[in-house]
Amino acid sequence: MATILLADENIQGHVDRLVKRIQSEPWSEFWAYLEMSCVSFADIGLNPGDTDAAVWHRCQERRAILITSNRNDDGPDSLENTIRNCNTPQSLPVFTIGDPDRTLAERHYQDKVIWALLERLLEIDNLLGTGRLYIPQDST
Repeated sequence: MATILLADENIQGHVDRLVKRIQSEPWSEFWAYLEMSCVSFADIGLNPGDTDAAVWHRCQERRAILITSNRNDDGPDSLENTIRNCNTPQSLPVFTIGDPDRTLAERHYQDKVIWALLERLLEIDNLLGTGRLYIPQDST
């Protein structure tokens, strides 16, 4: 099954940089094996101003993995509230990069994010229904 990634609108450039690295050595075999692609909001019928709830639901419909920065729980359409209320045992998790700006400044941190993402994508069937997962799990 193909793996579709969608960067949240506020970290598109961060994810683009990660994707470019994943497409090169030593990760390019993972890219091919997982049949990975990266889509934009427009590619799956979203607009930049759409609510977190609309984004989450579209990702579930299209089976796209949403990659976000750390969002808060602001209101009924927030990502956290949407996951809390709509997540099912078959829902894809949302991957949240703990410190996205470090992916731009620190190659070591970028590597940790990539490895964490790839490890989780390889076991995605076991992660359905988990809600939100942070990559990497620690911020060091």
